[in-house]
Amino acid sequence: MDDSKATTRGVEVSVQASFVAERSQPALGRWFFAYRIRIANRGEVPVQLLTRHWVITDAHGNVEEVRGPGVVGEQPHLAPGEAFEYTSFCPLTTPFGTMEGSYEMVTDNGERFWAAIGRFTLSEPLAVN
Repeated sequence: MDDSKATTRGVEVSVQASFVAERSQPALGRWFFAYRIRIANRGEVPVQLLTRHWVITDAHGNVEEVRGPGVVGEQPHLAPGEAFEYTSFCPLTTPFGTMEGSYEMVTDNGERFWAAIGRFTLSEPLAVN
C-alpha cells in the first residue's frame, strides 16, 4: 500500500515510508526514516526529471525545504510506460513529521512542469501525536 500517490500530466509519483529503528537514537532526539519512491510515466510523451523540491515538517511545525538536481544522483528519462524507483532517507529530531514536494519535469519537446509528490507521514510506530 502506498502512503501517497499523485499524478500530474501523466507522471505518477507513489511513496512508501518506513521507520528505520536501527539508525534511530530516540534518547538523543534522532529518528531516521526511509522512503521508497516510484515515478511512472503514464502519459503519452517521454519526460525527464530535472530537479527536486521537498518540504519536510517535523512534529513541532518546523519546516525545512530541500532543493537540488535530480534524485539519488540521477535525472531519469522515462518513455511512456517506463518507471524509475529509488530509496532515500530523512532524519528528524521528532518521532513524526511529514514530507511533500514536487519534481521539475521536462518533456522531450521542451515543456517544463512540476509533478506533485503527495504529502506522506514519517512516524515511529509507537509515537503518539
